[in-house]
Amino acid sequence: MKIDEACIGCIINQSVKVSDAIHASETLAHKLTSTVQKMSSSFSYEQSPPEIAADVYEKMAFIANKTDLYDEVKELSTKKALSFIPLLKKELESSHNKLLTATKIAVAGNVIDLAAEVEFDLEEELDKIFHTDFSYNNFAKLEKELQIAQNVLVIGDNVGEHIFDYLFIETLKELYPKISYFYMVRGKPIINDVTIKEAKEAGFDTLCELVDSGVNTPGFTYNRASSYSQELFDTADLVISKGMGNYECLTPSHRENICFLLKVKCNVVANSLAKEVGDIVCKMT
Repeated sequence: MKIDEACIGCIINQSVKVSDAIHASETLAHKLTSTVQKMSSSFSYEQSPPEIAADVYEKMAFIANKTDLYDEVKELSTKKALSFIPLLKKELESSHNKLLTATKIAVAGNVIDLAAEVEFDLEEELDKIFHTDFSYNNFAKLEKELQIAQNVLVIGDNVGEHIFDYLFIETLKELYPKISYFYMVRGKPIINDVTIKEAKEAGFDTLCELVDSGVNTPGFTYNRASSYSQELFDTADLVISKGMGNYECLTPSHRENICFLLKVKCNVVANSLAKEVGDIVCKMT
């Protein structure tokens, strides 16, 4: 997806969120916002929103003299997500369709998104997710592809959400034990996206093969990825892409058999999918 006019205001507004996250002084907060506003005049409409965001966040990190702008928030998101795991495991144990339940858990985690136009409450989403249908529903096709796949790549999105991804992959391994699983994360801290650090802390390196994509964007930008990540993306039987950032980067893509799992949190993505903000999506290509 290329950047839309509506994306500009959203990206500028993210400077305010960053200021709040790092407890910036009034002077620093003003410098962050004014810098991003100035940058916005030269945003390229040939780039995706995550590509634009990468440049913006790199500049904000330099100004704030802080490598990981959301490190404190990411820790809190992880703790909050972990607090729901006992409840979610009970839900899985009593489920008559474990794959569907695990998939919805993975999508529910996608509400943890600090760059979204609209924010949702995690507890509220978990309370209703199991009674909500996918508005874009290719779940049957996902299930069919899992039955024949030999290797599956899951591309992670946000911290906190990754805790739910762990439960998702754990369930996939239980249901389809012959598949080789890969979990791909960002190459460096960007917004609240999951990196090797948080993924290792969650134990992904013992659950499946953990892969650093090498990208500096809040989404899997193929041409910025490492050669190994590109090869893995190209050769996996099935790619499961989490969240809006990955959807923005991979729409369109040169390959098929990508399953997009996400919560719609902005009008630009809603229009792309012909759905509504707040809808949950399981879309196969």
